[in-house]
Amino acid sequence: MGVSGSGKSTIADWLAVRMGWRYEDGDKFHPSGNVAKMSAGQPLTDEDRWPWLQAIADEIDRLSGTGQRAVVACSALKRAYRDILVHGRDDVRIIFLNGTQDLIASRLAARKGHFMPPGLLASQFKTLEPPRPDERPITVSIDAPVEAIVDDIVSQLKVPS
Repeated sequence: MGVSGSGKSTIADWLAVRMGWRYEDGDKFHPSGNVAKMSAGQPLTDEDRWPWLQAIADEIDRLSGTGQRAVVACSALKRAYRDILVHGRDDVRIIFLNGTQDLIASRLAARKGHFMPPGLLASQFKTLEPPRPDERPITVSIDAPVEAIVDDIVSQLKVPS
C-alpha cells in the first residue's frame, strides 16, 4: 500500500516473483468510471472506492479459499479501506511503501502512460493514514533500489509454512 508513485506495482510484482506467489494489481479492479475520473484529474471519493475495495477483498478471499497466496498492489490509503481488505484476517499483511512527497513527485514526473496524473499526489498524501501498529504493518522506505526494498520486506515477512 502507498500513494500513487510509491512503487506498489513494481515492488509487488518483484515480491510475488521472489515468494513464488501470484501477483494482482489492484488498479485492474477499478470500475471504468473511477479510471475516467482519475484520468480527468479528479480525486476519488470514498463512495467511488467502496466497490473497488470490496472487489479486491473478494479476490483475496477467493484466492485464499483455493489455497493460493498472492501479493496485491493497492493504495489502501485509509484505515477504513485496509479494514475492508483485511477484515480481521490474520493471513493478510499490509506492506506500507513509505516515501516523501518530493521523492514520489519526482518519480511521477518521469512516469509515462499511467492514468493517475501527478497533480493528484497532494490529495493522496492528504488522504493517507499511515498504518498503525495494531494493523501489523511492514513499513519499508522506498528510497532504495527495488531489490533492496524487496529484501527488506522478505526479512520482515513471517510466512507460515
